[in-house]
Amino acid sequence: MISLLAFTALLLIVSIGSIQGFSSSSSIRIARMKTRLTPISIHQPSLQLSATPNDDDNNDNDDNQNQPREEEDTAIDITVDPRLYRLRLPRATGIEWGTDLSFSFVYVRDMEPSGPAKLSRLIDKGDQICELRPVSKVSGDAVVPLIGASFDAVMNAYATLSNDVKKVDLVFFKGTKDELKDLCASTSSDANGDSSSNSNSNSSRGSKNGMVQITVIQNKGAKDEQIKVIETKEGANVRQTLVDNGINVYQSFTRWTNCKGKQLCGTCIVNVAEGSVDTNRKSMDEGSTLRENPDSYRLSCVTFAYGDVTVETFPPIEASQWTR
Repeated sequence: MISLLAFTALLLIVSIGSIQGFSSSSSIRIARMKTRLTPISIHQPSLQLSATPNDDDNNDNDDNQNQPREEEDTAIDITVDPRLYRLRLPRATGIEWGTDLSFSFVYVRDMEPSGPAKLSRLIDKGDQICELRPVSKVSGDAVVPLIGASFDAVMNAYATLSNDVKKVDLVFFKGTKDELKDLCASTSSDANGDSSSNSNSNSSRGSKNGMVQITVIQNKGAKDEQIKVIETKEGANVRQTLVDNGINVYQSFTRWTNCKGKQLCGTCIVNVAEGSVDTNRKSMDEGSTLRENPDSYRLSCVTFAYGDVTVETFPPIEASQWTR
């Protein structure tokens, strides 16, 4: 009887030991699994992309190329005027471009506070864009001249850059559009040795002294038809020029109830009979206002003359025009 009890006790002791051993080994395996998983969850979020040795930015010892090469014959010679300067920027410059109602002569309207242009400390708001040259490992990167270019042309110059272009060389002019035009005129006359030889080279565009002529036909076809020629500065507002010279652009009672040139009433309508190419582009809003009239009809309050133009006051207008 005693031996049977002793044998039973021995079996219990062995069983308990086996259970404890299994539990212990299981705990070790689970702990090892956790040890293997932990580094993944800790280190994965800290992964960062880094440049390879072949990345273009590793060649930025040629950021001495902030004075980029000027081998192209068409590149602007920035030594001709201290207001011209060239610098290299990343393709995403951080510049917000702007233009006046002529939709040409694009300038720096604003810059992102932490963008490359702002951080360069060289570019100021109002600086005119003059030239773009893509920087890439492909030889023969062509200079894109942008002096006087339209807004669309400047945007297209950026949009058509090839994928391998990471940086661009830009030439800016610190000054106004008129100052840049004067510089171009003076350098052109210096190169030709005679400023008068090109007086007619630009068709009806403003003369070298920046003046244009607005020919006004009042009451066309009537017995009291009058023609008046006004000489004014290039880029002058047509409505303001006519009003300043005593010419009424408003029909009927809107002469006294108009919006004073704020493009609100839509009643200062003139017909640009000649020289429409020498005016600013018609905006979508202006086009909508005049949609039932000929394309040559303009709101004089938002029309600017950049060359000689002929305008007719009181042109015949569709009746529904007055419903606005």
